[in-house]
Formats: sequence, structure tokens, C-alpha cells
Amino acid sequence: MELKNVFRASAVATAIALAGCGGDINITEGNIDNSQTINNPPTQTPTPTPTPSEPLPGEFSSSLTQAVTQALGRSVTVQVLSGTITEDTTLTTDAFYALSGSVFVGGDNENSAVLTVEPGVVIFGQSGSDAMVVSRGSRLEAAGTASQPIIMTSLQDVVGEPISPGQWGGLVLLGNAPSNKCPTDGTPCAREVEGVADAFYGGTDTEDNSGTLQYVVVKNSGFEVEPGNELNGITFGGVGSGTTVDHIQVHNSSDDGVEFFGGNVDVKYLVLTNNQDDSIDWDHGYQGRMQHIYVQHNPNASDANRIIEADNDGSNLDASPKSNPTLVNMTAIGNNFAADEDPSEGIYLREGTGGQFYNIVVTGPSEMGECFEVEGNAVSQANLGDGTILMENSAFACTNEENFKNGDTDVDLEAWFLGQTGNFISDAPMIMSNGQPMAGSPLLGAGQDTSNTVDGFFDATNYVGAFDGSSDWREGWAFGYGGGEVTAQAEQVGCPTGTSSILSVDGSTTTCEIPAGTITADTTLTAGNIYALSGVTFVGGDNENSATLTIEPGVTIYGRSASDALVVSRGSQIMAEGTAAAPITFTSTQDVTGEATGPGQWGGVVLLGNAQSNKCPTDGTPCAREVEGVSGAFYGGTNDEDNSGVLRYVVVKHGGFEVEPGNELNGITFGGVGSGTTVEYIQVHQNSDDGIEFFGGTVNLKYVVLTANQDDSVDWDHGYRGKMQYVLVQHANDDSDANRLIEADNDGSNLAAEPKSNPTIANFTGIGNNFNPEDDPSEGIYLREGTGAQLYNLIVTGPALMGECFEVEGNAVSQANLGDGTISMTNAVFACENSENFKNADGDVDLEAWFLGQNGNSIAANRAAVLNGIFTTTDAAARDFTGDTFFDNVDFIGAVEEGNDWTAGWTVGL
Repeated sequence: MELKNVFRASAVATAIALAGCGGDINITEGNIDNSQTINNPPTQTPTPTPTPSEPLPGEFSSSLTQAVTQALGRSVTVQVLSGTITEDTTLTTDAFYALSGSVFVGGDNENSAVLTVEPGVVIFGQSGSDAMVVSRGSRLEAAGTASQPIIMTSLQDVVGEPISPGQWGGLVLLGNAPSNKCPTDGTPCAREVEGVADAFYGGTDTEDNSGTLQYVVVKNSGFEVEPGNELNGITFGGVGSGTTVDHIQVHNSSDDGVEFFGGNVDVKYLVLTNNQDDSIDWDHGYQGRMQHIYVQHNPNASDANRIIEADNDGSNLDASPKSNPTLVNMTAIGNNFAADEDPSEGIYLREGTGGQFYNIVVTGPSEMGECFEVEGNAVSQANLGDGTILMENSAFACTNEENFKNGDTDVDLEAWFLGQTGNFISDAPMIMSNGQPMAGSPLLGAGQDTSNTVDGFFDATNYVGAFDGSSDWREGWAFGYGGGEVTAQAEQVGCPTGTSSILSVDGSTTTCEIPAGTITADTTLTAGNIYALSGVTFVGGDNENSATLTIEPGVTIYGRSASDALVVSRGSQIMAEGTAAAPITFTSTQDVTGEATGPGQWGGVVLLGNAQSNKCPTDGTPCAREVEGVSGAFYGGTNDEDNSGVLRYVVVKHGGFEVEPGNELNGITFGGVGSGTTVEYIQVHQNSDDGIEFFGGTVNLKYVVLTANQDDSVDWDHGYRGKMQYVLVQHANDDSDANRLIEADNDGSNLAAEPKSNPTIANFTGIGNNFNPEDDPSEGIYLREGTGAQLYNLIVTGPALMGECFEVEGNAVSQANLGDGTISMTNAVFACENSENFKNADGDVDLEAWFLGQNGNSIAANRAAVLNGIFTTTDAAARDFTGDTFFDNVDFIGAVEEGNDWTAGWTVGL
């Protein structure tokens, strides 16, 4: 559809809201620019609306007809229903039907009527106050089919605008069955139902018949009439067992999915999805039966409360008839909505209710609240002992370590549950994301045949949960399962396999938890979501159970707590390929929530490989060096070409948590990472330990930015021999904590250990700051413990209070390296303002003389002499790399050439 039609539908809906319903509303497009199109098929000119052969119920609306016809691209007549229907009426598929206000079917046990709704009919509410109410004594005969369900939804769904809970009221069925809130003195009962004025229920006829609901889908309902008083998706008030209810769904209600106020209506094949309050609620003496029930809180972790919230009567816990329904074959899945109040929870039985439960399973993720609770009052607690509450052949399988919740003096619910027939707790129920049990699930074959043991009403089953694992009774009619759609398609679950939805960290974006432990299957973190680390997550085991973690461009991953880290094990890979326009970001909770950021707010990223380290055994024993900062994480081997994946356009911020005193995680740690790994366009910003550190290995890097890191920006040890080009290091602009631009070692216990650390770095710009405590001030390059280094096209500069800018440790091996080419530096400029470009002891090599004796080196007065911001301005000659397959041959020294800012658009803090 062309973009102009989106504007048109919106304009129609706005006009309808302003002008009311039933009359003709003229819509003018005005000066809307229709020239821009979205990549959709061109608009079809709708077929003129035919004139029905017989008058249709309600009042024709030209404005709604125009809006719906445009949205659906086919001719649709819209009739508006209002007031009270007092004659038998049939709604056919010759039209869509809009509700205007509360539309009553019949009066309260007077002027009764039957409203018949044919299969495939669409009924919609235009605003929050619109609802359909079937009065006592009247009937709704809404018998859809699996291929033609009846749909009750919102105007927004019908005209193609964004849908949400609470866009219209809901469906209310009222009957003459008993409620324990009815008078006991013989006075006729007339209880006003929740959410609708002058709508009454209750009586003495347990077999009362309010009609038929079959294959009916109710969506986007639950408008809040007043604070705390919303309409449910479907409300059953005093509805009797003569009513037929099967194959119904409530989706996306802002209040309860279904609520029963007394009555004893029976229900089979019930689907309750993405409802924001309780999915099932009963009160005031409900005694019906239910079987084949599927409840799922929003998989994207948005609002939800209880799977079941059940009461008898808060003012009289023993009121009779007592709420005591029977539920058989229910699968219920909570989510990670974890608000301070009313989080996603399981079953809560309170205010004296009973409940008979067979073949049910309740499961949910780690941040879901308690999965089973019985209120601590004396009546409810006694119900657990006398059979008023009964649960058999059922399973709790919540991963929140709170399957059960009870007070210290209450019945021990776990012991009570396990003491009932056939019950079990499972940490692996093997339920798929759609609620179906997998082959081999402990739920299969564990059920009770309640058709024989409980009541002939129930179908014979032998499984726990709503599904038998081989068929799906939702398919074809339920929303999200191939049916129930008008324009809006079922919401896609944003969290990929291997992650789970948690409460949105920013209030709007789907947030997915990457669980602590080990990822052993290939996993992709898809764009459009935010991902949370929760603990230390390993990609693959150590050279076993290997996996590839793919991260799409634009993804943000944050550490939920200080100790969270991502570790890519030997033999596994990370494929983090961002772009300049959509970099991949690793950061802290504080950063994504807009709070104050700083170093050390989470751990960091660790890549481990099978390349050489001089700390590996030399006797042929396999190497397994434990890396700094993470227990059980090993590196090292013999494969210098090992491939740990790709880091491209990746920004790591606010990491470096101190695991223990003096042992912090680096922004990115490379342990034994081989040259087959691709690392380019990376940044580490504001880390409390080193920016990047290399423990052995041969990995090469290009386009590296290291800013505001509090310890060393570049650090290497234990035989690192990789290459780097275009490296920009800048200590914090506010002169806060910093140490060395480069701190480099071979091996402190054996300065000549092989393979010797000896990387090659070209086009490096290092900018210090004025951080100058007695220990560990901002400094330049320090080569120690026998390391070599080949350094070309360097600029090192800093302000007056910065420490020394170049130093080589005074041990014999390091000093000898200056003379034999193991340390080499050409085409470099030192421009420190501290009068200490070089530092050496009296008996050591004179570093200034050594430096000036190398080819193309020079000293400048200050930063302004060599840089404009981060851009090179000196015309010092660059080294010729002709013939080298890694290094680019350039005509400038330093990291960033003026006029070619490769840092633009994806970095922070510059």
C-alpha cells in the first residue's frame, strides 16, 4: 500500500473519534504529500460497495466503510450497532460491525433477544467505552468454525493502525446462575457486573443458557472505565452450564483474559495470550469445569500478572456456593516481567477459594515471580488439608527458584504438592516456545484420565499440559496460530533461540537475557533487541561443544551487574560484524537506562584461542593457561593461525569490574588468539583496567580507538606477536585516572622466553593527560620484561603534568633489545610538554640519543605542533611498507589523517 493510505486511515480514525459514530463523516486528505511510497504493492481501487439484498443490522457508516475498505484493499460495508437489541438478529459476513458504546443484547431478563453471529464475522470497538453485553435471559449464538473464526477486535486492528491492549472494552455474558454475592433471603439477585453500568447477573438456575461461543477470538480489549476498573477480554457473570463455550481466545487484554463471577459455565479449548493482568480470574462462587487451556504471558516480557488469580469472597471466605472449579490439562508459561508490583506470576489461590487441578504444568523464566501460592488465611490454608484444594498429576517447572511461596507458619506447599498423586517438579519440562511438549518430555504419558476418575465431561487424556505433542488444536483459528487476523499480524517474539525475554530495560525495546553458563549451539543475536548478560556467559566449552555467536549490526549488549562478561572459548567463534552506521555495542546497565556511567560497571569481552603463548608447557603437554579475570577460561596452543571469529565496528564501554583486588577484567582480552581472527574498527572506552590486553597469540588489528581507560590502554604479555595499524589512544579529557598508553612485557619470570613478545605497530597516536598521582600517573610507552616491539609512524604527546613518554626497563635483556633490533622505532615523533620525553637510568641506554639515531625520528614542542585534535598535522615522513601484505602504505604518521576520519560516526568520547 502507498504511504498516503496510512495517512488516510489515520485521518479517518481521528475524524471518527472526534465526530462520534453512525453518521456520514467527510474526510479530506488536505495537503498530505502522497509522493513517497513504501515498498508495498500499489493501491488497488476498491470495488464499489454492493447494496445488500436485505437490510443489514445497525446503521450504515460511510466513513467507516471508506476507512476499512481502504485498509483492506477490498470492498467492506460497515454497520454500526448501538443501544439495546430487543429482537432476534443475525450478523452476517455481508458487513463488518462496529460497536458504539455498550451494546446490550436484550434487557435484564426482559425484552430478551438472540444475537446470532455467523462464522467469519468481524465485530470491532471504536473506542474504550465500546463493549458487547449479553443480558440475563438473552443469548449470543456465536458459532464460528476452525476455518472461519469470529473476531472481536479494535478499530485500529481493522484499519491497519498500531494495536495495543485496551483499545476497546470487551465481551460480557450475563446469566441467572448462582453467585455467593446474591441475597440469601429470597430477594431476586441483581449483581452489577464489573466494568459496565446497569449490567446485572446472578440467580438460581445453574443450567442457565447464555448461548454459544465457539471459535471466537477477542483481541486488544480491556479499557479502563475508571482507575482499577477495566473490562476483561470476556466476562462471565453468573453464566450457567447450559452455555456452550469452546475454542475461544483472548489476546492482548489490558485487564484479565477471562473472569468468572459466580456461575458454573464450562469451557474447553481456551487460549489466553499476552494479557496484562490475570489470564484467568474467578470469584464469588464459580464452580465450572475447564479443559485444554493454554496460557502464555507475552514472550517479549511486557506487562503480565498472574496466570490464575482466584477468590471466593473477600468479605466472607466461607461464603456459599464456594468457588471451586475443576481445571484439567493446562499449560501455562509466564514471562520475565518483573515490576516492583504485580510481576508475572503463576497460580494464586486466595480468599477461601477451592480448586481442583489435574494434568497442569506451570513454567516460566528466571525473573518470573512465584509459581504457586495459597493465601495465608485460615480458611485457604485449611482448604489444602481437606481436599477443597486438590492438585494431581501436575508439574511445576519454573526456573526462578520459587516454584512455591508460603509463609513460615503456612502449609509447606512444596511438601504438600509432592505429597499429592502423580505430581512432580521438573527443571527440564521440554516445552517448546509455542507450548508444545517435545518428544521425550516428562509431561507425555504422565497425565490422569479424568474422564474416568473425575467427570465424564472431560476428554480422555494421558498427558500433562494442554497438548499431546502430536497435534495442535489452536492451529488455523487462534491468533498467532494461523487465524484470528484482520490487518495486524501476530507479534513476533523478538528474542532469538537461546535467549529469553526480560522486562524491557528502557521501557520500550524488547530486552533478551543471555543466560549465564555455556552456549553450546550456534546462536544469533538479532537486531532490534537489547541483550543482557547475566553472569559469565561462555560461547562453547574449552575446545569442546563449540559454537558460533553471531551478533547483527546495531545490537547492544549490556552487563546487568558488575561481574557479567562474555567469554569466547577456544574452538568457538564470535561473529560480531557491525557497520559504521550500526556498530555493535557492549556496555553497562547504567548506560542503557540513562544513568550516570563510569568505569567498572560490568566485566568485559574475552576472546580465547589456540595460538602460542610462552607460558605454555614445552614438554608437549597440551596448553591450558587460565586467563586473567575469569575462572575456568583457558587459552594457548600451537595454532598461530587459529580463528576466533570477527570483531568489526564493535564498541566496548564502562567495563573492567574488579574481580578481586588488583584483578580486573580488561575491555577486550585476547588470550592466545590467532591471526585467522579479524579485528578492525574497535573501541574500548572508559574501562577501569586495560583497554585491550594480549596474552600471547598472533591476532592482527586495524582501526583501534582506546579512550578514557584507567589503566594501560594497550598491554601485551607472554609472546604476543601480532600486527596493528591505525591505533588511536587518548587518556581521559578531564584528566581523570589513566596509566600507560602502552605497557608491554614478555615474561617476568623468564625475560628471554620464546616465542618472545614482539608485535609490530604502525600509525599510532597516543595522547596522555594531566593525571599525576604519586603512583601510576598518565605515561607514554613502557617496554619491560624482555619484550620486543617494532614501532613505526608514531606520535606520542601529552600535557605538562604527564609522566615520562618513553621508557625501557633497565634489565639486561630489555636494554640489549635496544641494540639488536628487537626494539625498533622509526618515523616517530615525541611531543610531550613535560620535559620528559624519555626516561632512563644513568647506566642504561640513552633513550633520546637512541631514538634520534633511528631513521625519520624527531622531537616536537607540544601537541599543537603535531596534531589538530586527533588529526595528524606534522609532515614527518612515513615508513615505506611496500611489499607487506598487512600494512597499508601511507604518507602520514599517527593514527588519523586529516580529511580521512575513520573514527567518525561509530565511536564515542572523542
